[in-house]
Amino acid sequence: MGRGGHTLARVAVIVRAGAAPMVWLGALAAAVGLVPEGLTGRRIGLYGGAALFLLAAAVVASVRRGRYRALELAAARAARGDVLQDRAVTARNWRRAHRWWLLAAFAGAVGSAFAVPAAGGLLLAGAGTGLWLKACALGRRERAADTLQWVRTDWVASGTPAGAEVLGYRTTGPAAGDAAPGGARRR
Repeated sequence: MGRGGHTLARVAVIVRAGAAPMVWLGALAAAVGLVPEGLTGRRIGLYGGAALFLLAAAVVASVRRGRYRALELAAARAARGDVLQDRAVTARNWRRAHRWWLLAAFAGAVGSAFAVPAAGGLLLAGAGTGLWLKACALGRRERAADTLQWVRTDWVASGTPAGAEVLGYRTTGPAAGDAAPGGARRR
């Protein structure tokens, strides 16, 4: 790494990294959760789970919206010595750092099925959907500004690119990196 350079990870990729495992684990937990009758019955579990899915997706998609916007507006141009981290590496690092949390959430969602069938799994899937919606919103803002947002990897140890330890973003042109705006694979 050059003098003064830092390793940078895409903001949208970090946000999107948790979406797929949460949705798939939530869907699996909801399917497994339909097996036991539960205390409330399957119908109430499904209706409650659908409400929790929508509520979780809305809350997760909108939380810290102002912080993301403030960091985007105050972003500085990336330096020549900065190293851009690949999309796959960023996603793998996030998933490795959060694998025990994901497994605990899955176990909790399956365990809650004995009280309210499928509701815990749909809640987990709703949180993953909210992360995906947040990454899509970041991608729309990146396309509108014609820039890509990056954050230093040593500042995102907690897993969130808008945490208190993040002091600012860096920007590059839209052709930098291997991920499209919003964190999806570049086609």
